[in-house]
Amino acid sequence: MRKARQSGLLLHPTSLAGPYGIGDIGPAARAFVDDLVEMGQHVWQVLPLGPTGYGDSPYQSLSTFAGNPVLISFDDLVADGLLDRRRLDSLAAFGEGRINYGEVIPERMAILDTVCRSFLRRASSELRDEFDAYCADQQAWLDDYALFAAIKTSRSGRPWIRWARGLAGRDPEALADAETELATGIRYAKIRQFLFERQWHALRVYCHRRRISIIGDVPIFVAHDSADVWSHPALFTLDERGGLTVQSGVPPDYFSKTGQLWGNPLYRWDVHAETGYAWWIARMRRALELLDIVRIDHFRGFEAHWEVPGSARTAAGGRWVKGPGAAIFRAMEKAMGDLPVIAEDLGVITDEVEALRDEFKFPGMSILQFAFGEDPKAEDYRPDHVRTNTVVYTGTHDNDTTVGWFTSEPGKHDTRSVKSVREEHKAILDYLRTDGSEIHWDLIRVGMKSRASLCVFPVQDLLGLGSDARINRPGTDRGNWQWRLYPGQISDGIKQRMRRLTVSSRRL
Repeated sequence: MRKARQSGLLLHPTSLAGPYGIGDIGPAARAFVDDLVEMGQHVWQVLPLGPTGYGDSPYQSLSTFAGNPVLISFDDLVADGLLDRRRLDSLAAFGEGRINYGEVIPERMAILDTVCRSFLRRASSELRDEFDAYCADQQAWLDDYALFAAIKTSRSGRPWIRWARGLAGRDPEALADAETELATGIRYAKIRQFLFERQWHALRVYCHRRRISIIGDVPIFVAHDSADVWSHPALFTLDERGGLTVQSGVPPDYFSKTGQLWGNPLYRWDVHAETGYAWWIARMRRALELLDIVRIDHFRGFEAHWEVPGSARTAAGGRWVKGPGAAIFRAMEKAMGDLPVIAEDLGVITDEVEALRDEFKFPGMSILQFAFGEDPKAEDYRPDHVRTNTVVYTGTHDNDTTVGWFTSEPGKHDTRSVKSVREEHKAILDYLRTDGSEIHWDLIRVGMKSRASLCVFPVQDLLGLGSDARINRPGTDRGNWQWRLYPGQISDGIKQRMRRLTVSSRRL
C-alpha cells in the first residue's frame, strides 16, 4: 500500500458540524478537508457509508453497496436548484449537538421525497441523462436495492423476513406485482442513491485535489435485514424461511464477559467458492468506487469466524469455524490487481491470521490504548515495537476516547479490574515519562514518532474529549453514533499544534 510516512483523522460524516441535526457530505465536509490540509494530514478515515437500519449503526447497513441518503447535503441540493431553501426551515429546531436519529431521519427523508418528486421537472437535461447513465451502470445492485427499499418503506420498515411469504421468498410473480405497485418508491430510491453518489464523488474529487485519501470500512459481515441477504439468500446461512441457522459474534473479550452477539448471518463459503467469490469481488469493486483504501473490519473472520447458534442469547457458547483463507484474496487480486486494504487484526489473533495478513502484505493495526495492559500481545502495540507496515491508532470507533479510557472507573465499560488499571496507568506514565495531564497528546505524539507508515487518530482524541464524546460502546444498541463536532471546535491552536507534530515526525 502506501510507503510514505503519513497521518490522518477518523471522523464519520454524521459527526460533522452543521445546523441540520446531523452531519452531511456538503459544506462542513469540505471545511473538514480544509482543516486536514491545514494540519498537514493526508488521510480522512470514515465508517461504513451504507444506509442504516435499527440502532443506527453503520455496521448494520441495509445495503453494503448503497450510500446513506441521510448524508446528502441539502445546501448542495439548493445550490443545484433541486430544493428550495425555505423547505429547510423545519430542520432549524434540530440545530447542532448530538444526533436524535428518531426525529432527524424522518424529517430528512421527507425533504428528500420532495426533491425526488420534483426531480424530473427541476433537473437539467444533462443531470437527467447523468441519472439514467448511473442507473444503467449500477443496475447489478441498484435494482434489487431500490425494490427492497420501496417494499420496506411500504411495510412500515418491517424486516424482510416478516414480509408476506411471496416477497420474502422472492417469488417472481410477487416481485413483479411489487414493481408495478411501488414504481414511484423504486424511482425515489434510485434518485436518492444518485444524489448521494454525485455528492460523494464531488467530495472525493475535492479531497484528491488537496492530496487527501479516504479510508473507509467494509465490515466482513452484512446485516440480516439487508438487500444483500434478501436478494442473495443462497450465499448465507439461512433456513428455508430466511431465519438464522447460525449467527456471527466474537468470544468474551476486553469489551464483554459474555462476548458480543452481532446477529449477522454467516457466509456459505462453499457456495462463494463455486462462484469464484463473484459477490465479494463485486462488493470490493464497489467499495473502491467510493474509497481509496478499504479497512476490512474483523479481518480475522476470513481465517476463522466465531459461529453462534441462531437462537443464542449470548456469544459465549460459540465455536471457531474456518473461513476461506487466502483463496478469496487470490480471487480478488486476480480480478482487480493489488488491493489497497488495511486488515483490522484486533481481538483473538492467531499465527494463521497473521500469516494470511502478511501473505498479501496488508498492513495491520496497532491500538495504543491496548499497549500497556494484561493482554499477552500488548507489547506488540507499543510504539517501539510497531512494524512499518502498520496503521497506528490511539483508539478506534469501538474504544472509549483516550481521555475517557485513562480517567474512567475500571469495570464500568470494560472488563479491567481496579488492580490491573492501576498497574496499566503506572506502566503508561513510566513509558511516556509524563504526568498524564495531556494523555491524548502524549499518545498521539508517540504514535506519530513510531515507525508505522500511517497513523490515524479519532478527532475526539485530537480535541482531548472525555467519555461523553465516545461514539460507540460495543455490545450495546442504544446511545451510540450520536456524537458531533461543534462549529470551530477544532481551533487554530489545535491545528497548529498538530501541524508542528506532523512536521517534526516527518509525516507532512
